[in-house]
Formats: sequence, C-alpha cells, structure tokens
Amino acid sequence: MSERVLLIGHGSRDDEGNRAFLAFARRVQAAYPKRRLETCFLELAEPDVPTGVAACAEAGASRVIALPLILLAASHVKLEIPELLDHARLRHPGLSIDYGRNVGMHERVLDLLVDQYQAAARGTGSPATPSGPGASTFGATAAARAEAAQTGAESTAIVLMGRGSSDPDANGDLYKMARMLWERTGVATVEVCFSGITGPRLPEGVRRAVQLGAARVVVVPYFLFTGVLLKRMARLLEDLQAQHLGVPMRMAGPLGEHPGLVDIVIDRVEEAAAGAAHMNCGFCTYRRHAVHAHGGGV
Repeated sequence: MSERVLLIGHGSRDDEGNRAFLAFARRVQAAYPKRRLETCFLELAEPDVPTGVAACAEAGASRVIALPLILLAASHVKLEIPELLDHARLRHPGLSIDYGRNVGMHERVLDLLVDQYQAAARGTGSPATPSGPGASTFGATAAARAEAAQTGAESTAIVLMGRGSSDPDANGDLYKMARMLWERTGVATVEVCFSGITGPRLPEGVRRAVQLGAARVVVVPYFLFTGVLLKRMARLLEDLQAQHLGVPMRMAGPLGEHPGLVDIVIDRVEEAAAGAAHMNCGFCTYRRHAVHAHGGGV
C-alpha cells in the first residue's frame, strides 16, 4: 500500500509563520523517511486541505494519514477538518483517509513547555538538548520544590498563554496543562491566559502574577509557530513590562522551535497508522450540538 502523511498546518497571515511550519515539516520528513509527507494549510495560506489530499492521490497514494498540526482540539479539529476530509473521500473514492489526533495533550508536550520556560528563564534561546523520551515525572512536586528553592523558581510566575476558543473543552485542556506545569517546575504559580476569543487575556494573567508577589514573570506561549497573534502578544508584554518595571518579564519561544516536537508528531502519525487515534469528545460542545441535531440525547 502506498501511503502519504498529510501534515495540516493552521495557516497564518504572517508568512514567517507559514515558513516556520514548512521548515518544521522538512525536519519531520528528514527524521521520518518511513513515510512521505505532503503539507497543506487549513486557512489563510495555500495549498489548502483539498489540494493537499489531491496531491497525495496524484502521487499514487492509496492511503493518506491526515494529521492536524494543531495544539488544542476545538472547531478546526473537531468539525472543519473532518468535513473537508469527508468531501475529499467523495472526490477520491479509491483513497483511504485516516485522521490522526492533534498534538495538544500528548504527554511529552509538557516536557517541551518545561524546556521552553527554563530557556526563557535563563535568558537563552530554544533548548539545544531536549528532554529525552520518558523524561517526564508527573506529580514530582516535592522534587520540583527542592530544585526551585535553589534556582529562584519559587519566586517566579509562569503565565501559560493559549489562543483561546469558544469550546470550553479545549480551554479546559490548557488549565489541565497549567496544573501539570506547576507541579513539574516548582514555580510560585502558573496563571492561564488567552490571546483572544475568551478570557482571561494576557494583561489579566500578568497582573494576577504580579499581584500574587512574583519576582519575575515568564510568559510561555502554547503556540506552535510565530505569527500575527504571537507578535502582537510580544508587543503587549513590552507594554506590561513598562507598567511593572520592578518585575522582569520574558516570553518563551513557541513550541515549534523545540526539536522534541518532531518526535511527538511522528508518534501521532504512528498512532493513526495503527488505528489507535481517539479524540476526547465527552465534554465537546460540538458533539453535543451534533447529537441534538440528530435527535439523540447527551
């Protein structure tokens, strides 16, 4: 069976973000010669998803593993991409299309967040040596507290910033990640904020951290690549720094800069190839609407 992996990026009005996605896809392909990759974008850039599927078919693929390179699962992952893939199945009846899970709640994403925070706290760039597989130690609060006392992390606040969604299930996942990040790092607090759509927003997250007595603030974006939103948030953080001169503030890099993301994506592809990709739909507002629309109960 001839297979292709279709890596689906969100797309951005900022071409730098689109180039970052394509560069990342090349890194995945270099590390994963087992399957050929095609790339496409959900919106704001070309090629789009139908064109990406068509490219796989034209290359002779009989099976496509479509993987959304998106962090939190909201309408894009739960509704829009599945609908596009359904239409593609009708246009390409001989093509098998399997849909993989989004990146967001993979267990190793926490490792990436920790590394990005630590790199920003040290004032350095992206980590040269990522945490290896199995490096996560969930619930290691006591050890984290001991290390924090030596490094000054116990007086640091992390502000974990997501995009924001109208789906409470997706927003709730960010709060879950924030709790695990607090346990892993031993910082004073991990505050959650969003860049848009819902609250609290970045100014509220930073001000809460300052009011709680943080000696420094590190904003950790739950974003994959740079783009319009992330650059806007960086400028906003500069304004917030001017309002709180006594509390140093830094913003970590997006997760796509971390070399460990490649392994996570490969893991998601392998999971989908084995037919083991399952979505968390129990609290999904879209699922509830769909069930009611078809006359069912929740």
